[in-house]
Amino acid sequence: MSAGQDWISNPARLFDIRGKVAVVTGASGAFGALAAQVLAGAGAKLVLAAGNAQALAQVEKDCLALGTEVVTVARRPNTEADCDAIIDAGVGAFGGVDILVVGSGMNDPCPITEMSLERFESVMDGNVTGAWLISRAFGRQAIAQGRGGKVVLVSSARGKLGHPAGYSAYCASKAATDGLTRALGCEWGKYGITVNAIAPTVFRSPLTAWMFEDNEKAVAVRAGFLARVPLGRLGEPEDLAGPLLFLCSRASDFHTGHTVYADGGYTAG
Repeated sequence: MSAGQDWISNPARLFDIRGKVAVVTGASGAFGALAAQVLAGAGAKLVLAAGNAQALAQVEKDCLALGTEVVTVARRPNTEADCDAIIDAGVGAFGGVDILVVGSGMNDPCPITEMSLERFESVMDGNVTGAWLISRAFGRQAIAQGRGGKVVLVSSARGKLGHPAGYSAYCASKAATDGLTRALGCEWGKYGITVNAIAPTVFRSPLTAWMFEDNEKAVAVRAGFLARVPLGRLGEPEDLAGPLLFLCSRASDFHTGHTVYADGGYTAG
């Protein structure tokens, strides 16, 4: 059996990321915190970045409890200096970086007729410019290292579908995230760097916990939403954990430029 076929006797080896260095931005948010714990549980070393230092410390504690090594950077990927500092933290602590998960982002629903340019630009900066900046910083380091890498951006079902509740900025930003995913997938293929996105719909988190409750409002909202979800339920954290591990591991080495919809079939109909 050749070295390239070492997985045949144990296909789980394709998903092994033990010892890899993973950078997670937005690590104190719902998706970022989940990503950090999934990667920690899988044996990756972590560089966790977020603007909320107190919340970041809690995520660090949770990941350390899973037996991994962690460094934290209390910064968002807002500027070139922020992004360089985040990547440099990984290089300084662990000698390099292998995985980037861009979990930072925001939404600010507002009818377009009432939305200021400043509010629109804030959403675009948080979801697109920040992802572009941290991807560039990671790419420069990964290309210099010469051993490939994995980039996972966070899109949304709203990158494909519109929404009537004032999502003109958010939908545009997530469509741009999908475009960035395709562009970087093409641009960095020659370096062995794959770039993909996860696009969830509603999944259980502190922000969405109310939708899982049994009160009248939650039941009504949930019923209306689930009428369009073929699998008939809302998402759970493990529904994102599987695709994330796939996209961060050797298992996805021939997948790049793709947006993976973790949405129970919501965008299929």
